[in-house]
Amino acid sequence: MIDVVIAGAGPNGLMLACELSLAGVRPLVLERGTSPTEEQRANGLVGQVVRMLDRRGLYERLAGTQEPPRPVPGFVFGALPLNLSVLDDNPLYTLGVPQRRIEEMLAERAAELGVEIRRGHEVTGLAQDTDAVTVDVAGPDGAYQVYARYLVGADGGHSVTRKLAGIDFPGVTTENTVTRMAHAGVPAALVDPATGGLNVPGYGVIPPFLHHRTERGLFVWAPFPGRPTLMSTMEWAEAEDGSMTLDELRASVRRVLGVDVPIEPLPGVEAPLMRRLTGGNTRLADRYRTGRVFLVGDAAHVHSAIGGPGLNLGLQDTVNLGWKLAAALHGWAPENLLDTYEAERRPAAARVTMHTQAQNALITPGSNVTALRQLFTELLRDNVTMQRVADLMSGADLRYDMGCDGPLVGRWAPDLVLDTETGPTRLAELTRDARPLLLDLTGALADETHDNRVRVVTARTDSPLAGMLIRPDGYVAWASVEPDVDGLRAALTRWFGQPSRQAEMAV
Repeated sequence: MIDVVIAGAGPNGLMLACELSLAGVRPLVLERGTSPTEEQRANGLVGQVVRMLDRRGLYERLAGTQEPPRPVPGFVFGALPLNLSVLDDNPLYTLGVPQRRIEEMLAERAAELGVEIRRGHEVTGLAQDTDAVTVDVAGPDGAYQVYARYLVGADGGHSVTRKLAGIDFPGVTTENTVTRMAHAGVPAALVDPATGGLNVPGYGVIPPFLHHRTERGLFVWAPFPGRPTLMSTMEWAEAEDGSMTLDELRASVRRVLGVDVPIEPLPGVEAPLMRRLTGGNTRLADRYRTGRVFLVGDAAHVHSAIGGPGLNLGLQDTVNLGWKLAAALHGWAPENLLDTYEAERRPAAARVTMHTQAQNALITPGSNVTALRQLFTELLRDNVTMQRVADLMSGADLRYDMGCDGPLVGRWAPDLVLDTETGPTRLAELTRDARPLLLDLTGALADETHDNRVRVVTARTDSPLAGMLIRPDGYVAWASVEPDVDGLRAALTRWFGQPSRQAEMAV
């Protein structure tokens, strides 16, 4: 019997497979597509997920550097600029890597960990009882069944898994917007070599990569280094029929900006992107679990792509769920541990759907919206407001209920540099194995390995803490300025079950 069947080999399915493998669990990935998609989707990563990948040793594979990630000095919220350089604690990290490369890297990592990925195999049915899930599959050689302890749907917004499991997907659909995007260029003389900004004759300079809103729509100029330049517009109108063309994009840009822009084909680009999207969806599954079936990523939530939160939300779903499924399969999961997946991650999705809807409201045409934007511009000059918006967009505002108190408890573990027996060590270097981690910062907690379920590292740091317990998903389960062994043991038991000696005493 398979431990976990994962439906979908996109970034979320592959990340979950990697997490399970690190935890000693055997996953099987079923993907109905016969090869990785070439479709242009996300253009990069935004938020806590950048640091999460760093803590698994995957950031350097994508960034091409061994330097740790750094927060960005500026971003946008609803096409309003955010000057994040004024913040004492800037939580917003980005990584400009196309989704195709992210999938490729995660597939490489999954292969290194021995994950089996069956492409061209589609989930067509499921049945479950108290012990297992029977998954019906249509493969290249015909239909067959797989028996698994758990099934996870990572199969996107049209998730077959969600539908087969009978999970509702309430929300709203809009059809009054048209987004056009294409690989396209302009004469070199119009591009500022220092900033990459686009100097539009008769209009002015448009900064790169930022949403530029007018009373008629939205325009984005994105000259990605080492990648084809992307140009896009959004209008509140009805879409044309037929295939998207450069002439259609030129006409759209003229309507949005009010001037002509000399848009040109990009030389040497094979199969350039030429895409038109109509409307959008904001939906949130009414539950993330039914019995032994779970949902992650777009199977559980869909929303506007504005601000780039999709992969941040979905990949952190998988990191939250992976270790909990592994605990259940290894037999030491505390009661209701699996229920904490929905309890923690569904509110996170609700926050994302809220702020993406708010951003969409801020970019719509109209003088009322322009007045609202003027007010928001004033509010964003306040550092407290700026901090709150940055925390919201990055996901740093999340705080899970860990059952104990403390300013760090329930939050993302800070990026500490620790003085260990091998020298200065970043926290991210101690979390590559996806195990629970106890930082013993006084030498008084070294024996608390909890049946070797927890890795204990004795270290020194400038922090006044005596110790910190970090879950595999990077969140602090316990922290204290005193070597509070009783409090630590309660947290260990709450999240990682009873050690065998306590179980024997209870009997």
